[in-house]
Amino acid sequence: MTWSILAHDPATGEFGAGIATKAFAVGAHCLYGDGRFGVLATQAKTNPLFGGRGLRLLAEDCPADHVLAMLLATDEGRDMRQLHVMDRWGHIAQHTGAACVSWRGSVQGRSVSVAGNMLSGPGVVEACRDAFLATAGQALAERLMAAMEAAEAAGGDSRGRESAALRIWKGEEYSSLDIRVDSHADPLAELRRLYGVSRGRFATFSTGFPTRADPVGSTDLTL
Repeated sequence: MTWSILAHDPATGEFGAGIATKAFAVGAHCLYGDGRFGVLATQAKTNPLFGGRGLRLLAEDCPADHVLAMLLATDEGRDMRQLHVMDRWGHIAQHTGAACVSWRGSVQGRSVSVAGNMLSGPGVVEACRDAFLATAGQALAERLMAAMEAAEAAGGDSRGRESAALRIWKGEEYSSLDIRVDSHADPLAELRRLYGVSRGRFATFSTGFPTRADPVGSTDLTL
């Protein structure tokens, strides 16, 4: 009952993920990432345990297909899960369980993975992927927003819409952007509004966060 997109920008090193659904607070338990190692999304019958375990495996340099296989091997609910993973090299692995509700499936392209279930049809994930690829050269967050909007225009979740989320990671374990709409009549429009707000003072303020290379970060109180 969800579609999600995972992406990597080799030029900036950023990883990103976006998700939308007709369910409450989808951003709380589905998207996981680390700017050093990769990203993953768990959906359908969501398994939040995949998040921490998957990131630990990615941190150990396990490739995406191995991460996916190891997570599913110990999960007796795998037929009800949808999971996709992208590792630090941009390799992609995808799983859609046989018990996930149709339309269900996934597509991929260079540096992008899209998966969805309970959708109006395959055109949703295809439109999401194609819009992402068509916006090459733009900021990763903008490309993800455009991709999710294209998926919505192609039919989106067959039941309607309620929540959405967008996350970006840039070189650190914490996200550089994390915006969520938990319950709204038009969640992607609200997500777009929040993204616009984030490009104001927050965009400048966040450049001063401590990093592994600079554990103090900016001490400029004007930021």
